[in-house]
Amino acid sequence: MKDFYVSHEKLAEIAKQYPTPFYLYDEKGIRENMERVKRAFAWNTGYREYFAVKATPNPYLLELMKDGSFGVDCSSLTELMLSDAVGFSGEQIMFSSNETPDEDFRFAHRLGATINLDDFTHIEILNRLCGIPETICCRYNPGGVFQASNAIMDNPGDAKYGFTRDQLFEGFRLLQQLGAKHFGIHAFLASNTTGNEYYPVLARQLFQLAVDLHRETGAHIAFVNLSGGVGVPYRPEQKPADILRIGKAVHKVYEEVLVPEGMGDVKLFTEMGRFMIAPYGCLVATAIREKHIYKEYIGLDACAANLMRPAMYGSYHRVTVSGKEDLPCDHKYDIVGGLCENNDKFAVDRMLPKISMGDFIVIHDTGAHGHAMGYNYNGKLRSAELLLKEDGSVKLIRRAETPADYFATLDYPGLPKL
Repeated sequence: MKDFYVSHEKLAEIAKQYPTPFYLYDEKGIRENMERVKRAFAWNTGYREYFAVKATPNPYLLELMKDGSFGVDCSSLTELMLSDAVGFSGEQIMFSSNETPDEDFRFAHRLGATINLDDFTHIEILNRLCGIPETICCRYNPGGVFQASNAIMDNPGDAKYGFTRDQLFEGFRLLQQLGAKHFGIHAFLASNTTGNEYYPVLARQLFQLAVDLHRETGAHIAFVNLSGGVGVPYRPEQKPADILRIGKAVHKVYEEVLVPEGMGDVKLFTEMGRFMIAPYGCLVATAIREKHIYKEYIGLDACAANLMRPAMYGSYHRVTVSGKEDLPCDHKYDIVGGLCENNDKFAVDRMLPKISMGDFIVIHDTGAHGHAMGYNYNGKLRSAELLLKEDGSVKLIRRAETPADYFATLDYPGLPKL
């Protein structure tokens, strides 16, 4: 059982002021993890982590990233607007998008963001819309399968993202003709890896690609962006990735591949949204119904509209019953929500202590891609987000939705108005 950052007594105190369900984030844990990441890559003087806004798009959490001198990775107009409001600008913003609308390109350019082009055809589009900036990045897709330690980790050949190798070389030449002077390379080839092999193997591929591009096109490679992909151990049998060991291994590859080519000035970037914040957020719900048919069901006041990862991916999340962590797990339950969908299940056949109505059910490791993926099917309303501050106080950083929010885009007589 991993340590949890809030006691049962504190949770009960919070729930008196903020009714469940709600997300609760741990400021102390987030800040400590940020420092670990910075230590892991401190050997690279230009290193920057660009937090993936898509993971948890809340300005109060983005403020923590800004305090830590991190940047932001944005993928849409609204994510750019959110980051701009927090005070990110220029090279603090990496804009990585696909099938990108014109308006998004224009706004990213206006903010001075580093634009990461997803496709060869986007070169002409960006040039037509606002011109090619002096610093530009291109996303690489090597095709085939991605392997580390002789194990297949993912299948880039089936992914919709990025340039082929040939397109990348042609694209760099064209971009140089259009005024680009400094180039970045970006790739995301595997998701939620909990071993320590992914970044070093990816780095070797991208560093060698950087050398080849520099040799053949003469382009100045300013940075290599390893993107995200370093994950968290959702399952109890999984071991966490060792970010300090990963950073050391990437450093070794950097020294072997880039430095001998006179490219020791290449900056290293990452975009670790999940790794940065997933373990430091949880969804807290209340057991409100029980059902005894062919299986034993516990119904929560939360549902897949609050956390869709288990319904969408079959994802595993650790579940605990607050205040009963030390009791024997001798009851088998399906923990479910109230959507009219049979996949609205947070846990299936999960062994837990006996659950009573009114118990707080904590769904762990939901700090990334949790609240952000919420939706309103069945007219369900998205929950509040709370930040547990380092001093023990709690700050409401997003209020819960109300029916008036749900009806806000409808112009119809008799509906509640904001």
